[in-house]
Amino acid sequence: MRRIAIVGGGISGLSAAFELERQRREGAPVEYVLFESSSRFGGVIKTERVDDCIVEAGADSFLTEKPWAADLCRELGLEDQFIGSKDHQKTSFILVNGRLRPIPDGLVFMIPTKLRAVFFSPLFSWRTKLKILREWFDPPPAAGADATVADFIERHYGPEMVERVADPLLAGIYGASARELSVAAVLPRLVDMAGKYGSLGRAMAAMRASIAGNQRPLFTSLRQGMEQMVDRLLAQIPAGACRRPGTRVEAVGRESLKWQVRNAGRTEEFDAVIVATPAPGAAELLKTIAPLAGELCTIGYSSSMMAVLGWEEAVRRVIPGGFGFLVPRGEKLRIRAVTFVHNKFPERAPPDRALIRCFLGGSGDEAILDSSEDEIRTLICRELEQMLGIAQKPLFLRIYRWKKVMARYGLGHRARIERINHHLRSLPGLALAGNAYDGIGVPDCVRSGSGAAKRVLAELALVPAEPACRSEFPETAL
Repeated sequence: MRRIAIVGGGISGLSAAFELERQRREGAPVEYVLFESSSRFGGVIKTERVDDCIVEAGADSFLTEKPWAADLCRELGLEDQFIGSKDHQKTSFILVNGRLRPIPDGLVFMIPTKLRAVFFSPLFSWRTKLKILREWFDPPPAAGADATVADFIERHYGPEMVERVADPLLAGIYGASARELSVAAVLPRLVDMAGKYGSLGRAMAAMRASIAGNQRPLFTSLRQGMEQMVDRLLAQIPAGACRRPGTRVEAVGRESLKWQVRNAGRTEEFDAVIVATPAPGAAELLKTIAPLAGELCTIGYSSSMMAVLGWEEAVRRVIPGGFGFLVPRGEKLRIRAVTFVHNKFPERAPPDRALIRCFLGGSGDEAILDSSEDEIRTLICRELEQMLGIAQKPLFLRIYRWKKVMARYGLGHRARIERINHHLRSLPGLALAGNAYDGIGVPDCVRSGSGAAKRVLAELALVPAEPACRSEFPETAL
């Protein structure tokens, strides 16, 4: 019988445990232990019901385009719980000079594909509009070194596109500015498109034409909230010996061809270990493996805050249609993005309620997590009144603080991951999973955890090895 430890009970660790449980039920001679330092599993996936509203503390959905989360939900028997975003209301806005400007039709991940719509939009100046037009005729560039997202987008569309679109969009995903992120790691598909077509606009227009008629919603969620996925995963993982909540692992090391896991003052022996914690935590656990730990501790993380507010029907009537809006840093506000949940997922709130999520924090404003609840309430209500004209007090406010949970893919990230994988090849029985490596969304974490489980099973000669795959679609803040 082979023993495998999983350290970290977020969605990555749970996905790894589910894969091991499936193989165990199919006859693989394996047993496993899932360690989680907190009292609950699920990590940043947490759902609460407040005033008949379904409130998501963290991720509220996943991109339909990425199949791994939806596939897992189908295996768990949750397909009948799928709800799609109401894309006929998917118009979103960007706050510019204190006014909400609609994102023009055809602007896809910062890439304009419908020139007429962009030219009649008040979102951009004429200087930027002319830059967009010239970009349509750009030739493919010469191969170069990794660049920041800001440099890449500015080269194609100018600084205004960075400041008004790229920066606020990525701040809500990675908790970092476009000038801190590697374009090769964050937007690999755009880099490939630029290399093939030159013009991102022409490339994206060609891609959209090739998938015309696809009527799937942009986002998928679960009817009773994202925590349904966590609950259903836990139902498949035996309680007792397989699950150890409230157990902090202190160190992971290798000795005599076995892996040693130290926790609660004792050391246990395993044939393999999957470390599914944020990269800094993984570095601390694996500090005796100096080269690997040294790479892991260079992966940056940002903190974020999610505030969810509910109002009565009168407020709902004055909120614009659409999914929500982004707030560029130049607006000098601390709210970075707002989602109109009752528009995006009507199932989340009764018809007489307005439900709004506000994203705050990120690398430029980590200090907000230290603010008191009264300070945050005052700040959010003041800024929402300024932006939306909402003067009424909310019926409820829920605040969720997430410290160092958003992986930040800086320059050279892909080369760093190659070095990490090189170290792992010399450490059989050790796998890493989570949002630090190749994608930060829920589907990426599902794929990461499941893939880690399959890798260690293959290394133990319990299942055939599978080829790796990469994530290439960015999440969005709204």
